[in-house]
Amino acid sequence: MQRYTFSKLSASIYSKGRFFIEKKSNLRSPYQRDRDRIIHSTAFRRLKHKTQVFVNTSGDHYRTRITHSLEVSQIARTLAKVFKLNEDLSETLSLAHDLGHTPFGHAGEEALDECMVNSGGFDHNIQTLRIVTLLENRYYNFNGLNLSFETLDGLIKHNGPVLNKTKIDKILGKNFFKNKINFNTSPSLEAQIASISDDIAYNSHDLEDGLNAKLFKLNDVTKIPVLESLINKHKKKLTNYSQELVLRQIIRDIINEMVKDVINNTKTNLKKNNIRNIHDVYKSKYPLVCFSKKMKLFDQSIKLFLKNNMYYHKNIIDKTNFGKKVVKKLFLKIKKKPKKFLQIENVQKTNIDRLICDFIAGMTDRYAINLYNKIK
Repeated sequence: MQRYTFSKLSASIYSKGRFFIEKKSNLRSPYQRDRDRIIHSTAFRRLKHKTQVFVNTSGDHYRTRITHSLEVSQIARTLAKVFKLNEDLSETLSLAHDLGHTPFGHAGEEALDECMVNSGGFDHNIQTLRIVTLLENRYYNFNGLNLSFETLDGLIKHNGPVLNKTKIDKILGKNFFKNKINFNTSPSLEAQIASISDDIAYNSHDLEDGLNAKLFKLNDVTKIPVLESLINKHKKKLTNYSQELVLRQIIRDIINEMVKDVINNTKTNLKKNNIRNIHDVYKSKYPLVCFSKKMKLFDQSIKLFLKNNMYYHKNIIDKTNFGKKVVKKLFLKIKKKPKKFLQIENVQKTNIDRLICDFIAGMTDRYAINLYNKIK
């Protein structure tokens, strides 16, 4: 196996293992194997036809979940490399973090959660865990992808330590992870990097998609902190270059500014908290990888702007409301005749609602719309 030089802050190249013991590879690290299993999974492939903001039928060049996940992984590898962390683990977590998303983005998630209100609810982060531990079917000896404990830990703690396990217990089952995961500790730096890379990617790229869709104009975003100086720097280029090209340069600069801020602020946090090894990371106050106060203000401001001017824009709302309608209609129709759509051996012993939920959550936008038109 290739030799790696990692910082003491990094997750070890020698994984703590997997639920099902497998022969180790001489060619790939445990996290490379995890990454490859994610990339080859059915759930990952379906992300290319799942909504990021624009329903997949809206246009060919808007982000989908798969392009978003690839962009997150690129940013995450950059950050992991700076701190000599495990790039493969950060990349794996980035590629896997949205596997559990429903068709029609967060609108589909809200609709499915409402359908499951009496059966444990729905959460796309926990659905990701269902996919990688139960639903993917690619191996003779086990269900799921049998990912390393480090990868599972990072997926579980995508939003930090889990202090309330109620929803996990309802959706996955009590003690599903057999005490192999400590829910109360902070996530690895690799997991924290994947999480903040998610924010960096969707803040910048949703902004680009919104501008390209003409939901708002460049002048509308100049009042956002950080953006004003970046936009003014590039505005003079509009006389010689197209707005599309100038916009791309602005987006590049936004990403660069956020990445540099994370690097500098994380270095400060590591020093201030006297973090010297991976054990200090796990015991530390979360998060260590985060924006400075100035960049947090930008992050909050751009999220609020996108919420008001993009996510709640009439054109987007019309599409997402239709998505909610599709999800709810499918759930009710399938529940009336589950055997027509699902492979169920014993209806009495099976949680029908959860099976229907898994089925719908796994659909692409296009598949869901086609099935809805067929059975409505």
